[in-house]
Amino acid sequence: MRERIGSLIGQSIEGMPWLGTFHSIGRKIVARHAEALNLSSNFTVLDTDDQIRLLKQILSSEDIDHKRWPARLLANLIDGWKNRGLEPDKVPAGDAAFYANGQAIKLYKIYQDRLKVLNCLDFGDLLLAPIRLFRTHPDILQNYRERFRYVLVDEYQDTNVAQYLWLRLLTGENANICCVGDDDQSIYGWRGAEVDNILRFEKDFPGAKVIRLERNYRSTGNILAAAAGLIAKNDGRLGKTLFPAGADAGDPVSVTSLWDSEEEARHVGDEIEALQTKRHRLNDMAILVRTAAQMRAFEERFVTLGLSYRVIGGPRFYERQEIRDALAYLRLTANPDDDLAFERIINTPKRGLGEATLQQLHVCARERGTSLMQAARDLGQTEQLKPKVRTTLNEVTRNFERWHQAIPTIGHIPLAEMILDESGYTGMWKNERTIEAQGRTENLKELVGALEDFDSLAAFLEHISLVMDTDKSDQADAVSIMTLHGAKGLEFETVFLPGWEEGLFPSQRSMDENGRAGLEEERRLAYVGITRAKERAKISFVQSRLLHGTWSSTMPSRFVDELPEEHVEVTPGPMSERYGAYSMGAGRLHGDFNPASGAGRTTPGWQRAQTYQVERLEKDFKRSGGRIIEGKLSGAAHGLLKGERVFHQKFGYGKISTVEDDKLTVQFEKAGEKKVVASFLTKA
Repeated sequence: MRERIGSLIGQSIEGMPWLGTFHSIGRKIVARHAEALNLSSNFTVLDTDDQIRLLKQILSSEDIDHKRWPARLLANLIDGWKNRGLEPDKVPAGDAAFYANGQAIKLYKIYQDRLKVLNCLDFGDLLLAPIRLFRTHPDILQNYRERFRYVLVDEYQDTNVAQYLWLRLLTGENANICCVGDDDQSIYGWRGAEVDNILRFEKDFPGAKVIRLERNYRSTGNILAAAAGLIAKNDGRLGKTLFPAGADAGDPVSVTSLWDSEEEARHVGDEIEALQTKRHRLNDMAILVRTAAQMRAFEERFVTLGLSYRVIGGPRFYERQEIRDALAYLRLTANPDDDLAFERIINTPKRGLGEATLQQLHVCARERGTSLMQAARDLGQTEQLKPKVRTTLNEVTRNFERWHQAIPTIGHIPLAEMILDESGYTGMWKNERTIEAQGRTENLKELVGALEDFDSLAAFLEHISLVMDTDKSDQADAVSIMTLHGAKGLEFETVFLPGWEEGLFPSQRSMDENGRAGLEEERRLAYVGITRAKERAKISFVQSRLLHGTWSSTMPSRFVDELPEEHVEVTPGPMSERYGAYSMGAGRLHGDFNPASGAGRTTPGWQRAQTYQVERLEKDFKRSGGRIIEGKLSGAAHGLLKGERVFHQKFGYGKISTVEDDKLTVQFEKAGEKKVVASFLTKA
């Protein structure tokens, strides 16, 4: 934008103060009027880490357990209120009832008071403080109204309530405002964006002239028509008719039916290699997924094929914090002498084993020529450590010893689940209850699911070492992998859109939390995904997906059905050709299948799909000595029956009281009655 304005006015505008994001301009305004906001001119803006640290201090001072009520969750609440322009006294009581037994509003006020004492603002205050300034100082507001004779806002569909209030205050009665945006690309509701801002623009600013920019210079006719047919299903939109700049309709949007997520990764890899042979560059190709957990299958396939790739907007799957932590737990279980793994997780989650303890362990290990784990065992038997630290350290070393001894007797998948559960690592992220933490929990499930392809923990860890050892540099030519949210504003010759299944895309969580509004935002996300493609858009769905560590039967996304048939080409994948696939009929990929009623499940294609699923389950379960009972591995399949005495690594000895498929109720001698999965039990 700076370059374009500079070229228009014929001069450099690097020093132009009023060109930037809402937050950056907000900071300039606050700096100019700090005194009016009861701040000193040298105020600071807290980063996220300092904000969390301050909130933890407040929670402690109020005697609130920050493990049960995480500071990060409170930070998200406060940021959400600030994005809506709400000071503590304006927050509806119902919005805060669930956190800390209704104390969230009080904590918000304490937090704001504390910020004032510290002469600080947080990121949300860069929006909220100017609103407060304009409302309490009419003279300052009038000055800015006279200064800003014209206001231009880009990406208006992504503005939140606080930004909207800014604009209403600044523009006043003159309303000399120009907004550029696309209501069909409003996809950030989860972080406060309010699509209604653009939908009611003409009402909020009477007399505004609307200019529809409908000529599209990126995509071919078939891609635009398919996207337009899909987004037309949304009620909350202004409406427009896109048409391509060129006359060529291009290839239809490809929709491919595949059997499982593994085949999907193979199929996409084969398609990319086929395009390569036709001299298409990898830089011109992208894979856009709904969730980051989907990336793992593609990354591993590309490593196998030797295809260069880059992950945009985040680290590669095995380089993510939670995955590295989990791998450290698994490595240390397999090899207790792995000092690097020990250092990474000894105090993760927090156990009170900080730098001072680690330093003592290093000294002991050097003096005795042992590993850190052995040093921990040795120090745990002395009086050199404080009693609390010694107790905790002994518990950690005993756990790792128990897990290590269990390697030959417990399957590596349940063992991994046990380690992450009993260590408290999975619980740490579950307790945080933030969107980011939910994603980390899903990635951990995906990691556990990845073990299914290997015969042992050692084989899996060997594979990971090879994956992690691949070239991490930004290759000159590489396929881009990113989430749909991260792809906004980008374009590629060829775009692969995998995972178009109900529950995954549209996201079940989004629909559960936001109802129809959530569904419409998901549909806008699909529209954004399709229109990233210039020449080729390739959608795929599978009928059995390993996601978050669990295999489940899936149905094609409703969005597939909503694509206009005349602009779509259905191409069954190799396994689908063998077993039978869904076919386009009467404008619906499901044939006569109705997702709402379940009608159509007796069609031959559906029966063949179900037959294949049972065959797959039988194959997997026979490998572990089981048999099929309604698609589940029963307790009997593990040789466990009602009344038998069993042993559990965590709960000890007990007797089975009821058996329901693979779920058993056991009366443990010390732990009492528990419901456990059969695979975690052995006959006593």
